[in-house]
Amino acid sequence: MINFRKSFRGNSKTTDINITPLIDMVFILLIFFVVTTSFVKETGVDINRPTASTAVLKEKGAILVAVNQSGQIFMENKQIDIRSLRAHIERSLSDIPEGTVVIIADKVSYTGIIIRVMDQCRLAGAKKISIAASVAGIKG
Repeated sequence: MINFRKSFRGNSKTTDINITPLIDMVFILLIFFVVTTSFVKETGVDINRPTASTAVLKEKGAILVAVNQSGQIFMENKQIDIRSLRAHIERSLSDIPEGTVVIIADKVSYTGIIIRVMDQCRLAGAKKISIAASVAGIKG
């Protein structure tokens, strides 16, 4: 039974702190940060990019396509054929409609392969296509 005399006199030493709203708030913040985080997709191959003094850093979401020195094409950690590149780009553009296709080509790769990759990107519906370069003085 509740002792009303102690509670009215103020002698009650127990105070309850309700932490349920605090836990709810932490979970809401966690969900917010997970949803707003953008994940970086890698191409899956190390590329020795050429250096350009006029290179500009792009902050927006991009679709990355890599061409190594032997002419192999990589996208999302997988080697793909030039014939299937168009389908991969179309699928990626459906996820990121305003995305830029960035071709990361090795500095000794053949220009003909890079042109074929650009053609496949344009045929897939890409409006913005860039070629990646390292900024002079910055390794990357």
